[in-house]
Amino acid sequence: MLDRPELLGTRGAVSSTHWLASAAGTAMFDLGGNAFDAAVATALVIQVVEPHLNGPGGDVPILVHDGATGDVEVICGQGPMPEAATPQAFRDRGVDAIPGSGLLPAVVPGAFGAWLRLLRDRGRLDLGTVLAPAIAYAEDGFPLLPKAADMIAVLAPLFREEWTASGEVYLPDGRPPKPGSRLRNRPLAATYRRILAESEAAPGGRENRIDAAVAVFYQGFVAEAIDKFLATAEPLDSTGRRNGGLLTGHDLASWRPTIEPAVTADYRGHTVHKAGPWSQGPVFLQQLGLLEGFDLAAMDHGGAEHLHTVVECAKLAFADREAFYGDPAFSDVPLRRLLDPEYAAARRELVGERACGELRPGLDGWFPEPPLPAPADPDWRAQLADGIPAVVKLTAAKGDTCCISASDRDGNMVVATPSGGWLKSSPVIPGLGFPLGTRGQMALLEEGHPNTVAPGKRPRTTLSPTLVTKEGRPHLAFGTPGGDQQDQWTLNFFLSHVDAGLRPQAAIEQRAFHTDQVPSSFAPRSARPNRLVVETGCPAEVVEQLRDRGHDVVLAAEKSLGKVCATGFEGDLVLAAASPRGQQAYAVAR
Repeated sequence: MLDRPELLGTRGAVSSTHWLASAAGTAMFDLGGNAFDAAVATALVIQVVEPHLNGPGGDVPILVHDGATGDVEVICGQGPMPEAATPQAFRDRGVDAIPGSGLLPAVVPGAFGAWLRLLRDRGRLDLGTVLAPAIAYAEDGFPLLPKAADMIAVLAPLFREEWTASGEVYLPDGRPPKPGSRLRNRPLAATYRRILAESEAAPGGRENRIDAAVAVFYQGFVAEAIDKFLATAEPLDSTGRRNGGLLTGHDLASWRPTIEPAVTADYRGHTVHKAGPWSQGPVFLQQLGLLEGFDLAAMDHGGAEHLHTVVECAKLAFADREAFYGDPAFSDVPLRRLLDPEYAAARRELVGERACGELRPGLDGWFPEPPLPAPADPDWRAQLADGIPAVVKLTAAKGDTCCISASDRDGNMVVATPSGGWLKSSPVIPGLGFPLGTRGQMALLEEGHPNTVAPGKRPRTTLSPTLVTKEGRPHLAFGTPGGDQQDQWTLNFFLSHVDAGLRPQAAIEQRAFHTDQVPSSFAPRSARPNRLVVETGCPAEVVEQLRDRGHDVVLAAEKSLGKVCATGFEGDLVLAAASPRGQQAYAVAR
């Protein structure tokens, strides 16, 4: 029995990590919009209603399938490091690793530009139409999610005493709002209204007005407010000291989102498309390359042999991520070698009957030794020290972000995992209503690594949506929140669909698992060797067999790992599925 129905429709489908956003996106179909309009409207609402996980100052990779041409491309909304960002610039400030919060790790905010690039090039509706729901929720209010309320409550002393512009938004009447209460972000609504007004005054048609909105953000009053704030502000951050930032208005003015080809690999009749190695996307493909040599369909799906095989392959693929992934515009990432079937075959021989507690990259790769995990602490200072967008507790699942997927009857598909610019990352920019993203925390200060920080270089991101075609036709577009675990939880979903033959909704609801042996991409980048996390409900004999193989098995709460969202096609019908985990993600089909 499924917790959620799998939805089919004839016009369009949206699945996202918030029900209000999915509803807003689906409404675009009634206004003559396509899947791309729906995705942008969904994303803009999610920036408002999930402020603890993303915002306009964040970042996003977007995968796009054009139904008319069959082309797949990536819109890169991962903003780069500032021009002043060098390893020495950070060391001069007394840090030996880029902190997870404050202004020092701030990068160019890429999400706004990326979403408007999608709208301009592939949408049908004007900016005012797709922006209207977000403005309405920011201005009139939205029900506050429990996790957002928890985060605000923990950070309330910081917001009152230090990050006062954040307090003006998130502490109405000076107190933390209760879960489910109506929260407004009027400064953000005013920012959106001004962007819209200035862009609509621009001469020319729809595309010119969208270009004008991008210019207003990256060269106009938004960039000016960011530049002014960072020129003087020195807020308290996770180092325990006051630090200014490196980002300037010039950094924003010189950046625009890029269009890139997807990286692809075939798996049992499916072609899987991912973003490049500036994301962790290719690690999904490396796992598939390793797993293709195992007969997963013959294994007991969810049994000890299945979990052991998948997790041991994940360790090998993620070891390569740690050693080789980075911005390919700055580093020679050996992606062709890493995705070569012969390389996968050689690496596959390393998978033994027992768990391996070492991360073993191939090709003589190296990465800095991760620190030991620090104990969780409810105090806001410890919360800032951990760069994930969640309240850090002693739980098995920590990472979180957002996901959006949309498909329409014309064969268009789009999927994205927006994140960054969450309310815990850095102070709200006065007058704008949103903070900056701190993706810079994922770059390294150690010299000579593909992910070493450099001016204008993209830090390697965990954000990793997936788009799949089958026999040249659009099939599925999916993603999940989850930080480093994204390409494990979505892999489990995909394997359940392909190897176990489950339909998308049933595949989403399969018991989730992952390894924590992978060093976290978030500050303080800790790792737990041989840790295997599986949701409660895993049979006792399976847990015992895994422990006999050497896995340190930890049981997470039932239905707590990830929130996979997916849309796609079933014959000539559109399909939508959403995870019941957290009772927050919802799918809608028309």
